[in-house]
Amino acid sequence: MASEAVTSRSDRRLHRARQATLLSLVTGVWVSVLLPAVGLTHEPAPGRVVLGAVGILAFVTAQTVVLYAAVTPWLDSRWRRRAQVSLAGTAVLTVPLVGPVAAGRWPTWAWLGAALIGMAPLLLRLRAALAMATGVLLVAVAVAVWTGGSIARHLAVTGGIGAAVAAVNGLQIWFWGLLVDARQGQAAQVRLAAAEERLRFARDVHDVLGHHLTVIALKAELAARLAPVDPERAGREAAEVQRLAASALTEVRETVHGYRAVDLGEQLAAVAGVLRSCGVRCTVSPPPAELPQSAATELAAVLREASTNVLRHSRADWCRIHIDRDENGARMTIANDGADDSGPDEHSHGLRGLADRLAAAGGELRVRREDSVFTLEATVPVAS
Repeated sequence: MASEAVTSRSDRRLHRARQATLLSLVTGVWVSVLLPAVGLTHEPAPGRVVLGAVGILAFVTAQTVVLYAAVTPWLDSRWRRRAQVSLAGTAVLTVPLVGPVAAGRWPTWAWLGAALIGMAPLLLRLRAALAMATGVLLVAVAVAVWTGGSIARHLAVTGGIGAAVAAVNGLQIWFWGLLVDARQGQAAQVRLAAAEERLRFARDVHDVLGHHLTVIALKAELAARLAPVDPERAGREAAEVQRLAASALTEVRETVHGYRAVDLGEQLAAVAGVLRSCGVRCTVSPPPAELPQSAATELAAVLREASTNVLRHSRADWCRIHIDRDENGARMTIANDGADDSGPDEHSHGLRGLADRLAAAGGELRVRREDSVFTLEATVPVAS
């Protein structure tokens, strides 16, 4: 069975794979309608033809709903269960509606039984699917006895054709489940990388502050004890506490500066890797040589926000990232073909924050949208 974990609807690559899987499964279902429908042409009684047609149509409709639920991982599990219960109820109703159609001349219900067995991999695990198949075969035998048909023919159609359909459907659902798991694994890998970076920064800050704060606490306690008996020494200890606090503040600032002093080339490579792993064709030009750290820091912030927008708010197939430099400064251009009405625009909070940040540094942020192509352009000044 396909994974029932929630998967983003905006994942364009997964969305296309889901459409292809659903189309393949539904095509098989609707093609299988032709065989039970043959029984309608062999039935002389108009009333049975009408009842049989109603039963076949209801069965195929219930089948289609179950197939849709099987390849829609973000669908609520309650709807999936309701679809399965509806199929079971419809299958029971088809026995009196479809079973007598073309009795003795065409195994009409046996073809529906084959379709039921073919659906088993989508609904149940192996042991339960085998139990379901056994039950369907027993019903096929009962219908053959009731209608005067050939038991061997009913078993051959229901069992043989049903097993073949089950193998094909099971293979498709297995591949679909692998794809869903792979996409979820890629998303988890991105989240893990971000969490590891936060832990690294927290560890660095802890290492810097831990020692200083311990010494400051001891010195402050000593100064408090000395104040009533040796004010002069207490003053010296208080001055030492002040010096240690200033030193700790300096080291924290240096740590934060080192954390923010990113390697723009590494950031570009990391973003390109994440986008490609999510199915976006990414073209990246290397940053200019000798780009000042201040400009690289600002462009790295733009890169992070833009790549986040591509992943979260678009359905891009491609993304191009280009950085160049002239006498006026450095410019980063990021374009992708995933623009839609729900995506970010120049009024989004993230882009407004970037625009304010670049403006404070003397730079500028511009965005434009042409059909489905969204382009972001950021410029920052570079000292000559």
